Amino acid sequence: MSTGDDDNHGDPLQQQPEEEDGGGYGDVAVGGGLFSVPGYEWADVAALGPDVAGRAVRVRGAAHAVRAVGRRVAFLVLRQGSSTVQCVVGGGGGGGGGGDAGVARFAAGLSRESVVDVAGVVSLPREPVRGTTQQEVEIQVKKLYCISKATPNLPISVDDAARSEEDVVKAKAAGEQLVHVGQDKRLDFRVIDLRTPANQAIFRVQCEIENIFRQVLLSEGFVGIHTPKLIGGSSEGGAAVFKLDYNGQPACLAQSPQLHKQMAICGGFERVFEVGPVFRAEDSNTHRHLCEFVGLDMEMAIKGHYSEVCDVVDRLFVAMFDHLNKNCAKELEAINRQYPFKPLKETDRSTTS
Repeated sequence: MSTGDDDNHGDPLQQQPEEEDGGGYGDVAVGGGLFSVPGYEWADVAALGPDVAGRAVRVRGAAHAVRAVGRRVAFLVLRQGSSTVQCVVGGGGGGGGGGDAGVARFAAGLSRESVVDVAGVVSLPREPVRGTTQQEVEIQVKKLYCISKATPNLPISVDDAARSEEDVVKAKAAGEQLVHVGQDKRLDFRVIDLRTPANQAIFRVQCEIENIFRQVLLSEGFVGIHTPKLIGGSSEGGAAVFKLDYNGQPACLAQSPQLHKQMAICGGFERVFEVGPVFRAEDSNTHRHLCEFVGLDMEMAIKGHYSEVCDVVDRLFVAMFDHLNKNCAKELEAINRQYPFKPLKETDRSTTS
């Protein structure tokens, strides 16, 4: 037999948010991020396209931009990772007893970067939606819940952090003033800076580089290894070390896996590689000297001629560049918008072959 206390401790998935004006929208109580919305299936923004038009979906993301149009309609741009979609709030689609005016007013009051749940029907707009990645669809909102409210006046905005230096310079030359977010500001509020399209893309490209690096070398007969990063002395000449005390004994952070790679080769592995951190106490304070980075290292025994290594490296780099161009076109474009670069051109085989 259940008691009154038992009834107050139900399944968190069945706990509903505190809805305003009878239902359909409102704030979710602190710690109540898990709740059911019957009839709507979870969906990723990146997967929304014309092929899912008419489907009832539930999407969680950040309120990237909100624009009210009159009293009964608001447009909410929902961002999930690096993907964005327009959500139409009100206009006959608002649910609950509060009507379109209530839900539109609730949407217009959302602070940017607030985390929200949108439940609605995917529809085809009359014309492509500008300013979103999913331009061929929009969501007609039926239910709208705020999961976590953001501070109304954030120290930096995603739009400002995503702006290129070139855009700032051009605006200044035209007599306009755009906000430029410096590196110190970015690092102070890194959690917001990470939300820019370029940073989202950079981390995804890094992941793809590591992935294809591993795949190619494994196909070439290499073995992945993990070498110590806390060692008793210098592992490579030409670079200073970070020294530290290890239980009363001198130690340092590894500058390179070089010594241990060579030990593995002498131990009979013949071909090894590692993806891991590298620490170098560089004296030069420039943008080209990194004290910590992720190294992609390989080592192999040479049977007859050093060209054997050149051939492997040739196949590795060609495969890596081809993979990035094929699988990371959108990410490279996002990076290029904020940090312009010239496309890398390569031949089928390197000039060292």
